Amino acid sequence: MPNDFNQTVIDEFRANAGRVGGIFEGARLLLLTTTGARSGAPRTTPVGYLPDGGERVLVIASAGGAPRHPAWYHNLVADPRVTVESGVFTYEAEAVVLRGEERDRAFARAVESDPGWAEYQAKTTRVIPVVALREIPAGPPDIPAAKSVGDAVRLIHDGIRREFALVREEIAVSGPGGLAAQLRVNCLTVCQGLRHHHEGEDAMMFPMLGKRRPELAPVLDRLRDEHLAIAALTARLSTLVDDADADPRTILPEVDRLLAELESHLAYEEEQLIPLLDG
Repeated sequence: MPNDFNQTVIDEFRANAGRVGGIFEGARLLLLTTTGARSGAPRTTPVGYLPDGGERVLVIASAGGAPRHPAWYHNLVADPRVTVESGVFTYEAEAVVLRGEERDRAFARAVESDPGWAEYQAKTTRVIPVVALREIPAGPPDIPAAKSVGDAVRLIHDGIRREFALVREEIAVSGPGGLAAQLRVNCLTVCQGLRHHHEGEDAMMFPMLGKRRPELAPVLDRLRDEHLAIAALTARLSTLVDDADADPRTILPEVDRLLAELESHLAYEEEQLIPLLDG
């Protein structure tokens, strides 16, 4: 069973689609459910994560620099099939412990982004593990908090807003000079996720709505055009961010331009489509 503190975080996380306050406010957090190595029972723990491209996220078994690995790490080593709750989506994943240079590069990125990871490593003689959680494809997305199709769209949009807001804040507080490696990964990952979301709407939701409601053609045409415009902005931002010497002061106006276009698009889509999806 989770301790009282963890259970409070878990309850707040699930009640607010991944948003929590206190010491985790504004942090990247997920709920990781492993199978107890001894008990065989499901064990859920809130853990921080690092984006690592569109296919996986990374979690670090720091335990605050304690001398022993956390229980969740021992559990996933015994059974690497885990469940991940992102706040919007819930999915099954395979846990892979990174080894050698791959682990060291990932941990170095984490330290560059937050020196607290280095402080944890300095407190213990064990090598703090880095674990990749790779989603196992399993059909349509699972959005447990959604009460309706329209609500699912809103939750996905809010998740996109939250991720871009985190990236914008990270860029804004960066000093002059090149972007940190992890920040580049964060930005490229959220841009990739947005592109995939829009491609899914273009391929599935919009054609379905167009067949059922022909009068929606002007709305759907506008949304498709906006997808193309936003794709051009994300492509430009990705090109800038991919430059190791990119200056945050140059990138931030591009982020703000993208966010303004994106918010206008999301608001219009919600206004026009959610009432129909729920009706």
